[in-house]
Amino acid sequence: MTEAAMTERLTPAELPRAAALLREGELVAFPTETVYGLGANARNGRAVASVFAAKGRPSFNPLISHFFSAEAAFAEVEADERARRLAERFWPGPLTLVLPRRADSRIDALTGAGL
Repeated sequence: MTEAAMTERLTPAELPRAAALLREGELVAFPTETVYGLGANARNGRAVASVFAAKGRPSFNPLISHFFSAEAAFAEVEADERARRLAERFWPGPLTLVLPRRADSRIDALTGAGL
């Protein structure tokens, strides 16, 4: 990790730096509704492995992938009509869908722990 900074809220001015760190394969901690999350670029296997290592998380316990939009998510996972309707109704918002990774997904397989 190249640097550490703690803020209660990520400001718009900080977003470009956080995005650059993620693109570079670094980890970024960020506040959520309830706890701080530890994020990495899910397309970077080394970065994903770093999340597992930093958290002491076993590799059979999948990580959550966050997406900019439902369209971006559905480009990476297999989603039936029910999942698509749920996303349309509740996203953006605190709804987690557990969906299988598409065979042609750019998301590193370790992210989903083989699911």
